[in-house]
Amino acid sequence: MIITDRMSARMDGPFCVFLIGMRFNRLWKIHQWLPVTLDMPRMLAELERRPELGFLGGHSWFGRTTIMLQYWRSFEALTRYARQPDLQHLPAWGRFRQRVGHSGDVGIWHETYRVSEGQYESIYHHMPPFGLGKVGTLVPSIGRHETAAQRMNVEPAAQPIQTPMDIGEGKGDPGDLGGIGSAGG
Repeated sequence: MIITDRMSARMDGPFCVFLIGMRFNRLWKIHQWLPVTLDMPRMLAELERRPELGFLGGHSWFGRTTIMLQYWRSFEALTRYARQPDLQHLPAWGRFRQRVGHSGDVGIWHETYRVSEGQYESIYHHMPPFGLGKVGTLVPSIGRHETAAQRMNVEPAAQPIQTPMDIGEGKGDPGDLGGIGSAGG
């Protein structure tokens, strides 16, 4: 469902953003990377069945380098899940280490961010629920949610605030990031 209004995401309390992925360094070694790719859907199914583990949701992109964007209730919930031997991740990690080890056939990466309440901003316009807007609450981007600076609760640059209608007329709004390589929009 496409939401045509300008919306922002609101999260209740702090949360954790986890980016994880892998790169197929040697595509012809399918016996190395296929088992790794098959473990992830099992982990995600487990996380979706068990909301008490703290996984809020995410998105995936596939190519030679894969990217999975995940949202967690907390860093502690993420690391607790990663280390529990009776859940899917730890055994899968052990199998990966045994199968691939340090061969370099498959590269893996992750980045983790702890996000405090009020230390993020977002904008969605003509989009279905996505990212924080999918795992949090969507609110109209009006009033204190109008610009990136307002959403971050910081003083904007000494420039006049324009409305989205002004932007549509080509005037631009330096106080809103306009989606140009940013988290604004």
